[in-house]
Amino acid sequence: MLSRRHLITTAAAAGIGACATAPDGTAPAVIETAAPGSAASLVAEFFERVFDDNITRSPELATSLGDKRGYDRWDDDSPASEAADLARQVTANETLQRLAAPLTLNPQDRLSVRLFAKQTDRAVAASGFIGHTYLFNQMFGTHTGIPTFLANQHAVNSFDDALAYVSRLEGVAEKLDTHRQRSEASAAAGLTPPKHIYDYVLSDCRNLLAGAPFNDAASDAPMWASAQAKINGLSVDDATKTRLKAEARGALLEYVKPAYERLIRSLETQKAAARTTDGVWALRDGEAYYAERLANQTTTRLSANEIHQIGLDAVARIHGEMGAIMRRVGFTGTRDAFFDDLETNPRFFVSDDQAGRARYIREATALIDTMRTRLPEVFNVMPRAPMEVRAVEPFRERSAGLAFYQRPTPDGSRPGIYYINTFNVNAIPTYQMEALAYHEGIPGHHMQIAIAQELEGIPRFRKFGGFTAYSEGWALYTELLPKEMGFYSDPYSDFGRLVLELRRAIRLVVDTGLHAKRWPRQQAIDYILANQPGDLPSAERDIDRYIVMPGQATAYLIGQMEILRLREAARTRLGRRFDIRAFHDVVLTNGAVPLDVLAELVGEMG
Repeated sequence: MLSRRHLITTAAAAGIGACATAPDGTAPAVIETAAPGSAASLVAEFFERVFDDNITRSPELATSLGDKRGYDRWDDDSPASEAADLARQVTANETLQRLAAPLTLNPQDRLSVRLFAKQTDRAVAASGFIGHTYLFNQMFGTHTGIPTFLANQHAVNSFDDALAYVSRLEGVAEKLDTHRQRSEASAAAGLTPPKHIYDYVLSDCRNLLAGAPFNDAASDAPMWASAQAKINGLSVDDATKTRLKAEARGALLEYVKPAYERLIRSLETQKAAARTTDGVWALRDGEAYYAERLANQTTTRLSANEIHQIGLDAVARIHGEMGAIMRRVGFTGTRDAFFDDLETNPRFFVSDDQAGRARYIREATALIDTMRTRLPEVFNVMPRAPMEVRAVEPFRERSAGLAFYQRPTPDGSRPGIYYINTFNVNAIPTYQMEALAYHEGIPGHHMQIAIAQELEGIPRFRKFGGFTAYSEGWALYTELLPKEMGFYSDPYSDFGRLVLELRRAIRLVVDTGLHAKRWPRQQAIDYILANQPGDLPSAERDIDRYIVMPGQATAYLIGQMEILRLREAARTRLGRRFDIRAFHDVVLTNGAVPLDVLAELVGEMG
């Protein structure tokens, strides 16, 4: 899974551009620089102006890209600013279409113009349901986004960086208050998450205020610990460090603490009046909202009923494949009995202590390192950006997802990060370790995202854009690809791969069940427990994720199934001329695209 805060050139195999070989043997995908005054340069200049304007208006986007413009400020997240941003995007798209209409464009520029229009259409469609988004939930929200951003994206490498950091601490009050006020407006309109979701958010907020300097605890609160570590790492004299830490401490007490306390009081009030239904069908215009979410997340026109049936069929197929592995390992009991063994056998879990958690991180890193050595067998283009495996930070581990990825900065100052939540070791059995590492790391999210932003000759909005069905479909595809390369030598590890694929199939069933078929939360939990290994807390965590992110979980299997379908169609059409590396070039060196566009690009392989 990608974190919230991600398009590229094609290789010769796509019939669009040439692909040269770099000195290190990898093949960077590059488009020739447009000649000044040409049609290509006019379009390229337009895209750069728009993207640069977006960076100027979004200090957080700038920081995520390693650009220090607005380093002391947060984004303006007010409704008025959001409406103005949408209006600018619509106007920009209208201007682009008029600019491009009389020009003779190369295939990549035509694709860029088309993708810009698609992204605009998506934004317009989503704008009708802004109040339906749960601004504070256990998966994302400003309450945890602020400390995570400050800890992981705001680098402090100089005195000025530290001053900017303090300024951002002071700006936390305005930013958090803006989101609080918006959530209050949604609540007043009856657009609240289910009542029990508030408990996650309140817990996270209280955890952030637990410790010094917010109280007399011996341990430091997460944001204070992070601030001190950043300042202590500066190459300045001790007096300067003392001064900076005093300013950071003052900002935490004067701005951060009161803002979180206001949010806690507001959430407690909202919770008292919140609904007890679970799916978005219960919200005003809930059916239309869910249809928009499915279209946005899957980039298809599949209905909720169609997606539900695809899920049921996939669950049955995967159960059959699991039976084959059970026979291979000599298990003679039922599938449920095998699931029970997987859930309780100590051999499949690291120890529930720091040593065990460190072992998981170490072994996951080793799996990714081994995969790196085999990539040339199936890929031409390689990412240059490094990546690391890290445990989720303690302040958010109780509510954060099981595993997710954070993109690297384009300048190399921050690596790609595969986060694994080691809070509950029973939720990360070692037989699933291999598939998870491939999905979040290499050849999954890191490969796709790093390659996208490293490619040359295309507009930046394509390098950093995203379509969930493509991105998550690719990551799920790369759980299967290593099996075709000879990995998963341990049948239990291969079973773990199937467990993760089964989880994505079950998502199609329960997501549509919750939001379209009006299943209560318990029915969805029961379906998970009846069809996949795992304990009750894990099932509850999964369902609560689907509750607050309607439609998102359906994108994984829909995307993977389409990538596999396109690969086999290309293999059939090209016969002996089919090259898996060329196919991967087409998929990766066009970046994140809707599935219908991907089908067209693969269809052009020759």
